[in-house]
Amino acid sequence: VQLQASGGGLVSAGGSLRLSCAASGRHFTMYRIGWFRQAPGKDRRTVAAISQSGGITYYADSVKGRFTISRDNAKSTVYLQMNSLKPEDTDVYYCAADRGSGSYAPDEYDYWGQGTQVTVSS
Repeated sequence: VQLQASGGGLVSAGGSLRLSCAASGRHFTMYRIGWFRQAPGKDRRTVAAISQSGGITYYADSVKGRFTISRDNAKSTVYLQMNSLKPEDTDVYYCAADRGSGSYAPDEYDYWGQGTQVTVSS
């Protein structure tokens, strides 16, 4: 599976962005999808994840109540709706796919898209 992340940009604090992760290749529904963030020189961190069916979601504590992950299997796309953005949300955001289940740690995901920059100004 190949992944293409998009939707990043510059937004003021309190604003919103919607990131998209479009997949190409076969059997999209066999993959759970995660969103991750990474700052220069720092480890990649999990932001949110969604199961193959979309029935199970996971959020990092820092984004609960502000971000929503969803998927449209007919379009082979996963979305991350980001509301009430804060300057500390600034990072490069990546999406990744994995055929398994369990831990949401970045190391568990096998297929990665390129990043999209999110910048939140104060």
